[in-house]
Amino acid sequence: MPNVAITGAGSGLGRALALQYAKNGYEVFLLGRTDNKLHLVKSEIDDAGGQAEIILCDVSEQASVSIAFQQIGQLDVFINNAGIGIFGPVDDYRVDEIEKTLDTNVKGTIFTVQSALPLIRESKGRILTIISTAGLRGKVNESIYCASKFAVRGFTESLQQEWEDEPLSITAVYMGGMNTPFWENSTHVDNPSKLKGPEIVAEQIFSEDDGRKEIIIDR
Repeated sequence: MPNVAITGAGSGLGRALALQYAKNGYEVFLLGRTDNKLHLVKSEIDDAGGQAEIILCDVSEQASVSIAFQQIGQLDVFINNAGIGIFGPVDDYRVDEIEKTLDTNVKGTIFTVQSALPLIRESKGRILTIISTAGLRGKVNESIYCASKFAVRGFTESLQQEWEDEPLSITAVYMGGMNTPFWENSTHVDNPSKLKGPEIVAEQIFSEDDGRKEIIIDR
C-alpha cells in the first residue's frame, strides 16, 4: 500500500486531501498540532475502511518536524499543506504575526521538505507544495501572506531545477481561496461559503498528482 504524509491534516484542504488519498488506497500520515482534530479525521478514514496514523508536529519547529518524520519508515508522497494567513494593511501587522506567518509558511516548508527528502529519495516519490494563487500575484491586504507564498514558490521552483536529474519530483499547487476554517479569524473574505469547497480541490490535486511541475486549479 502506498502512503502519503500531509501537514495541516486536521482541517480544511489537509483533511480533504487525507480523505481523498485514503479513499484511493493510500495509508495516510496525519501531521498537525491539534490532536483532537487529527483524531476526528482519523476516525473518518477508519470508518470508511481506510488506514491512517496521527503524528503530532509543529512545522515551525525544526526539532518537532525531525521527530515527526523519524516516525515514518517509508514514504511515497509528501504534501506540504500547513499554512496560516494574516490579512489587512501592512501598517497594522504586528511583529509576532509576521514572524508566525513566515515561521509556519516558509520555514515550515523548508523544514518539512528537508526531513521528508531522504524518504522520498528512497521511494523515488513525490512532494507537493500547496502554494495558492497568493504565490502568483500580489493581493490587497495580503502582503505578508503573499510574501510567504512567493517564497515557497521560489523554493519549489529552485528544487525542481536542483533535482532535475533525480528520480523524484516536487509539484507546485496553485489554487484560490476555499471555504475552509482558514478564514475564521479574519474579516478579509465577506462570505467564505461562496468559495470552492476543499473536497473539489483535493479531488483535482489527487487526479493530477503524477510528478508534473504545476497543478493549477485557479489563476
